[in-house]
Amino acid sequence: MADLSFYVSPLSEEIREEGQAEGRAENILIVLGARRIDVARATREKITTCRDPERLRGWLLRSAVVATAEEIFGEDAPSEQ
Repeated sequence: MADLSFYVSPLSEEIREEGQAEGRAENILIVLGARRIDVARATREKITTCRDPERLRGWLLRSAVVATAEEIFGEDAPSEQ
């Protein structure tokens, strides 16, 4: 019988979360791009380096309704444009 312990290990969970975060970050950029909203370098970097799936989920939801990319962050928007 195969050893499946890796699939329930902390490392496996970390890899899954990393993939989920990358996917959500990409989706945020896709939504903003489809809405023809410009994304500044600092904003793009903040999105793509975030590893908190719940924060990214919130940003993804906001990306569908904001007027500017920086608005997805609420009060912690980057100051560089």
